[in-house]
Amino acid sequence: MLQKIDLTKFLFLDVETVPEKENFDLLSTEEKDFFASKTQYERKEDQSPASFYERAGIWAKFGKIICISVGFFKVLKTDREFRIKSFSGTEATLLSDFKSLLETHFSKAAHLLCGHNGKEFDFPYIARRMIINRIDLPSKLNFFSKKPWEVPHLDALHLWRFGDYKNYTSLPLLAHVLGIPSQKDDIDGSRVAHLYYQEKDIERIVTYCEKDVITVAKVVLRLRNEPLLEQHELTC
Repeated sequence: MLQKIDLTKFLFLDVETVPEKENFDLLSTEEKDFFASKTQYERKEDQSPASFYERAGIWAKFGKIICISVGFFKVLKTDREFRIKSFSGTEATLLSDFKSLLETHFSKAAHLLCGHNGKEFDFPYIARRMIINRIDLPSKLNFFSKKPWEVPHLDALHLWRFGDYKNYTSLPLLAHVLGIPSQKDDIDGSRVAHLYYQEKDIERIVTYCEKDVITVAKVVLRLRNEPLLEQHELTC
């Protein structure tokens, strides 16, 4: 049962991604052809690959990771502390630093990675970008030959589905219906690429990513019917 898992064994995480190049014109001819072919059924009939390229960040083949934020619980006597850490910079560097965290502090069998839609997006995206960057996969992201129940991942979206795989619920909506106070921001995922390429504001992106990590942790606490995190319990 979810309630029986030691909270200190969770590593909550979220990633922010953008198109690998700032705009479609910077792609090679071959890359343009690959993108056009991949997205031909995603685009409207009158929509060009160039105009659709702003969405390239959702695919690990055409995008890259610009931030990984993580959070984890520490129990100090009778108090809780939720520590937050973010990795940004060049993709190869942030992936290597994230891998180091996993191998140093979250490599035991009992440790679980937890995100919202992490099983279908965050975890495979990180693994694919590690391979592209020639980084050996850490054990927590190496799924080869593992049975589904052996994969050390927990997904807040799947917990909410209760087996109903037709259902998709966004993180803000899930937080709302569970009575979790909104961490309103003036940006959303659709603006991340603009902030990264045009405004060069990685710190704002990091803050946005960290807020999602905190919300995922609160969702899991709510599903365990435990008190939500208070501001004084958060440590960056």
